[in-house]
Amino acid sequence: MSTPEALVNRPHGGIQPSEAASREAPMHTFHATEALSEADRLMTVCNSCRYCEGLCAVFPAMEMRRSFADGDLNYLANLCHACGACYVDCQFSPPHEFNVNVPRVFAKVRNDSYRMYVWPRALAPLFERNGLAISLITAVSVGLFFFGLMAINDPAVMFGVQTGPGAFYRILSHNAMAAIFGAAFFYAVGALIMGFRLFWRDIGETRATLTNHVSVWRAMRDAMTLRYLDGGGPGCVNEDERPTDRRRLYHHLTFYGFLLCLASTTTATFYHYIVDHPAPYAWYDLPVVLGTLGGIGLLVGPAGLLWAKAKRDPALRDENGRGMEHAFTVMLFLVSLTGMLLLVLRATPAMGTLLALHMGFVFGFFVTMPYSKFVHGIYRFGALVRYAKERRALHEPTPSKARALGIPSSTAGR
Repeated sequence: MSTPEALVNRPHGGIQPSEAASREAPMHTFHATEALSEADRLMTVCNSCRYCEGLCAVFPAMEMRRSFADGDLNYLANLCHACGACYVDCQFSPPHEFNVNVPRVFAKVRNDSYRMYVWPRALAPLFERNGLAISLITAVSVGLFFFGLMAINDPAVMFGVQTGPGAFYRILSHNAMAAIFGAAFFYAVGALIMGFRLFWRDIGETRATLTNHVSVWRAMRDAMTLRYLDGGGPGCVNEDERPTDRRRLYHHLTFYGFLLCLASTTTATFYHYIVDHPAPYAWYDLPVVLGTLGGIGLLVGPAGLLWAKAKRDPALRDENGRGMEHAFTVMLFLVSLTGMLLLVLRATPAMGTLLALHMGFVFGFFVTMPYSKFVHGIYRFGALVRYAKERRALHEPTPSKARALGIPSSTAGR
């Protein structure tokens, strides 16, 4: 294999057509989509160069392969964090004749994989191009339904001032809320699990990999720190060639804001069922503190991500996937915005209206969650688990290898 330095010093940009598949060369493997065929071509070129192997996890994972089935390419595409550094650093990116644009092609492959693994499959076409419109229509429709139901039930309560323990449940009973949102939540979880099973099976993994605590822990560490959203160190590339960490910051605010809101809901459930302390809670109670911090994160983070997407270099993005991306980010923002407004105005006559609107957006978020960009976090975590497993197999000796190398068996395979 030629070194990167040798490739750089060759004429015509380095790799000769005999060493890497040209754009017109036939594919050695039949692929399900044009995007997968193009991804195969790019990985063949990149595997001949290897200049970008220090940027992220994609290129070391690529180097462990000499051919690329559809499952391998979907795995690599979901392992990609879209930092854009390889596009800027690549000597074969446009306008070079090899036309190597890994971020854009992998974005297309990722978006195709979301639709391919969706469950049930019949719903996938609804979210291909109109994800944002469908999500908003669903949320507003459900919100109007709740508004009408609660207003007809007791207008005086709906439009009056409700305070003290159980104020929310005077408008709509707790059991009704639990039944409606429990059904939406468990449907979303079930659909996400089914989609992940399809992804996991397609990339050739088994349940045993998910039970390996070392691989799972390393994947969790990499996911929680967004280790590979740094362009190899200086930061990701977005609107131009200057690296920045803003997208990493916005992702952190969104991710941890979501976790804090989840922790707030879990704590409130404990208070209600175990401590017999129903909502609403004082501003200093733990559910409100966690929810407020999470809500701020889910306002700033998604707004920043939408701003970054608007400024992103068109060469790096897949235009056909923007509906799903925007649907997820906008819905998160609106769930947080209506929740924060409800918190601030809960002791006013606007509480009933805001409660209906907030419940509509929460319900809409749950039912559209398996068909939005939310799935990318689940598939990317699965890809990180597989990458951790492959790195261990490559770099850490098993007990049998350890004996051959003279390493104490008690330390092998850790």
